[in-house]
Amino acid sequence: MKLFRCLLLTLICVTNTEAQTLTVGQGEVNLYTTREPKLIKPLLEAFTLQTGITVKTSFIKDGLIEKVKAEKHLSPADVIMTADIGNLVDLEKSEAFQPIDSSLLLEAIPANLRSTEGTWYALSLRDRVLYADPSLALTEFNYEDLADAKWAGKVCIRSGQHPYNIGLISAMLIHNGEQKTEQWLKQVKANLARPATGGDRDVARDILGGLCEIGIANAYYAAQMKTSKTGSEQRKWGDAIKVIRPTFKATNTTFVNISGAGVARYAPNRSNAIKLMEFLASENGQKMYASADFEYPVRKNITPDPMVASFGPLTIDSLSLKDIAARRKQASELVEKVKFDQ
Repeated sequence: MKLFRCLLLTLICVTNTEAQTLTVGQGEVNLYTTREPKLIKPLLEAFTLQTGITVKTSFIKDGLIEKVKAEKHLSPADVIMTADIGNLVDLEKSEAFQPIDSSLLLEAIPANLRSTEGTWYALSLRDRVLYADPSLALTEFNYEDLADAKWAGKVCIRSGQHPYNIGLISAMLIHNGEQKTEQWLKQVKANLARPATGGDRDVARDILGGLCEIGIANAYYAAQMKTSKTGSEQRKWGDAIKVIRPTFKATNTTFVNISGAGVARYAPNRSNAIKLMEFLASENGQKMYASADFEYPVRKNITPDPMVASFGPLTIDSLSLKDIAARRKQASELVEKVKFDQ
């Protein structure tokens, strides 16, 4: 913790062109977020130290869209932050965001990682990777390989209906078509060592327990486990796996989902909301995302955390996130059709 605080102060004190555009101000900004407060607290504290703007955070685990709809113009929300492209698109469709024009955000965030209407912007990337028993002679892997019969009874994964997997299946639909994706799901189900349930960390736990040999999960969970306190349960799970970044066969690219945010439609502190968004996308903000959360920066010039970098180079799939989100219903119906979770 002491080391992280030192890093925090170092990042805040760095002087660069971007930092100079975020002039010191006063007042507050209200943040609605589905992200655990402890994950983003360091970033919000740094923003306040740099700008003088107080961040009031409301953690909303479930029902974010319903809450914003119910509050309408009386909502105190200035910025709405969540994970998963589907959630961001749903918020956009619900008119929960307002478009903003920020040259900093447009320069920092690639076009395929932001709304074409300027309503939401990705702030970090979360790639879906392979957790594998370190004794396996694996150095590369395709997502399609999960269906290989040689992995019969050796695969662990969380629910197919979970947004993390729905996103991956949606991308698979675009790359490989419905027929091949349905067959892939059937074969992956046949390879499962246990029902598709639990969370991503449970994949590492079950590899340690000998229940399975491989599984799909998010990279940042592996980094969290591998850097946990020595001797802790989480560290044991992390030490029991190696991480390989899979790719789609057709493109040799890795599937990524995002966490992101937008300015609320009725933001009472619009100017401060834009400043917060710009800080989170700035070089300092992106460095902190990488060091605090083990997520992959959206800015190309930011080095990921050393643990995350040790998982190998990341070549991001170039599919439009909105196109992926548009396939969610089809992906969910396929999961149900093949009874993946049963």
